Amino acid sequence: MTDTNTPPDADLDDAYTESEVRTVVLSLVAGVFFGGMGGGVAFPTIPALGSVLGIAPFLVGAILSINRFTRLLMSTPAGDVLDRLGTRRPMIAGFVVQGLVPFGYLVGLNPPLGLSSATVFLVSRAAWGIGSAFVFVGAFSTVTHVTTSANRGRWVGYMRGGQSLGFPTGLVVGGVVTELYGYGEAFAVAGAAGLFAAAVAYRVLPNVSPETAGGSRLRDVPALVRADPRIGAVGTVNFTIRFLYAGVLLSTVVLYTDEHDISLGGLAGAGSSGVVMAVSVVALSASNLAVGRLSDSMGRTTTVVPGLAVFGTGFALVALVPTVPGVVAGVALVGAGAGLAGPPLLAYLGDIAPGGDVGKLGGVYNVFGDLGSTLGPLVALPLAAEIGLSGEYLACAGLVVVAGVVAATTLRDDSATDAAAVPGDD
Repeated sequence: MTDTNTPPDADLDDAYTESEVRTVVLSLVAGVFFGGMGGGVAFPTIPALGSVLGIAPFLVGAILSINRFTRLLMSTPAGDVLDRLGTRRPMIAGFVVQGLVPFGYLVGLNPPLGLSSATVFLVSRAAWGIGSAFVFVGAFSTVTHVTTSANRGRWVGYMRGGQSLGFPTGLVVGGVVTELYGYGEAFAVAGAAGLFAAAVAYRVLPNVSPETAGGSRLRDVPALVRADPRIGAVGTVNFTIRFLYAGVLLSTVVLYTDEHDISLGGLAGAGSSGVVMAVSVVALSASNLAVGRLSDSMGRTTTVVPGLAVFGTGFALVALVPTVPGVVAGVALVGAGAGLAGPPLLAYLGDIAPGGDVGKLGGVYNVFGDLGSTLGPLVALPLAAEIGLSGEYLACAGLVVVAGVVAATTLRDDSATDAAAVPGDD
């Protein structure tokens, strides 16, 4: 059992074998993938349902975004629960909530007891945010506790790869099943996928129960973050990545393809932007899967900083080369850069987190990310109106440079040394 005043891999007597780690992480990959599918199904279906059910456009926007707001609020408290109770039961509960939420959407199609459809959908999406807080923070906490600094990067990369693929898969599944069969069928498929993930988690997940005598109290977390500048730096870089990728790029790329008449395969702006973002997501997922081993052998900062360089180069390329090849290559670089930087950054946090505070600091990491992806669209559109989309993308590249300087000067990289000293694979 780990000492909560030291990183979670400091005591290797109870280290998991490579086979055990593989089983645990692959079950997490299945869980976060199918859970992400449930979230993705909502986006192509609920906006179209708004007019059918008489939901005002403002409420449709609130329905689609409230899950991120509730997750932002719940991530750190969820981490505290995970640190105190262990990871198994809270995570399974989170998976079950994610699996049940799409059935709430089904209820929203014909709400009972005088409830409005908007109310049912709002409550369901809010519940999904709470469930996903336990799943996402629990996944980080579990992977951190079952790995060491010698192999953590690889398995964090696989876990993040599952997360990055689940949501776009849900977009596709939701659109296709709705088109072929109907809204109810799409929601039922998403719910079945989520409950399948819960069943897998129940069967496979271990109960990681760190000693908590030395763990921080929830109200002490801000002081914990201030006390170690590396934690703040990790959060700042994560905020920047999510602010620019999930916030700015996702909310403006359709406008950019329209403005510059970017057409792919005869598709109009919306269709072309969808293809462009698909390229970015594929690059993100591929780099997530590939970068983990590199960060284990070369060190975390050695991969985070070049990843940020690729990330910023992508924004600059899109801004300066507004052609089909330029935009496709640029967004591919943006996705690849985000994928190269993200898993090593999260693994670094796992390396430095005290054993009794892994969940809480994982929650802090998610708060920074969700805050970035929430604020991004609020800033992106007004700023584009002032300086133009090309100017905005160049400003994004400049912000990435700032994040790179923060990472290079603050994140002391001991992981490669630790990897040499700590036994890894069996």
